[in-house]
Amino acid sequence: MGSEPRCALDAAAITSFINDGFVRIDRAFPKNLAEEARTILWRDTGCDPHTPSSWTRPVVRLGHYGQPPFRAAANGPLLHAAFDQLVGPGRWLPPGALGTFPVRFPSSADPGDDGWHIDVSFGDDNPDFMEWRANIVSRGRALLMLFLFSDVGPDDAPTRIRVGSHIDIARQLAPAGEAGLTLRELAADGFAGSAHRPEVSAVGEAGTVYLCHPFLVHAAQRHRGTEPRFLAQPPLLPREPIRIDRSDGGYSPVEQAIRIAIGGIGAG
Repeated sequence: MGSEPRCALDAAAITSFINDGFVRIDRAFPKNLAEEARTILWRDTGCDPHTPSSWTRPVVRLGHYGQPPFRAAANGPLLHAAFDQLVGPGRWLPPGALGTFPVRFPSSADPGDDGWHIDVSFGDDNPDFMEWRANIVSRGRALLMLFLFSDVGPDDAPTRIRVGSHIDIARQLAPAGEAGLTLRELAADGFAGSAHRPEVSAVGEAGTVYLCHPFLVHAAQRHRGTEPRFLAQPPLLPREPIRIDRSDGGYSPVEQAIRIAIGGIGAG
């Protein structure tokens, strides 16, 4: 086996990704990189890490970061191997940056951004965010990724995930074809179509990464802990389009999940 490409995920993890819509990778990047990154992020929050009275907002949104600790965190061999397994070798682009960072602070205030949603992936030239779109082949996004740059426990505003909800979204998107649906259309019922799904929280130590199907329904929540939460939620960009009609049957787990959702499980 030593001469074969490295595998980050075993068969059970890949099956779990197809069925549940995500997989958790512990120690995906070293804690020292998380510490270096937090130093940069703290500076940009305008808050003092040692003065909780300066933490006056429930969430501070920071942009994209391409400095060395961020690039190194996103491009380790373990993650690259996982990208190959979930998206397909040669079908994704190495991340050049990480972002955005919604830094969440302990607060009793409503953060105002904790509704259920998916991360739409194209049409972002429209100034109205709710008009951005997603389609059945997830144009512009191969994975949703959650990078934990601080330790995140149950009270530290972990991202909420509806297990298996990517199946519901694929079925909702399928009739719309290439054009897809806007976020406004997808959210018209408050994502009630996945409300029956069990919910889990994206907890873990700094250095943990959740690799998620691009259709996974997720949500933020209020921070009830004591230490700010640092998390990046970048897309993995595709090098080539996701396909659900490959002539050679070489479907990736991302594609397999879509095909199962819409009933195309006969080939491949």
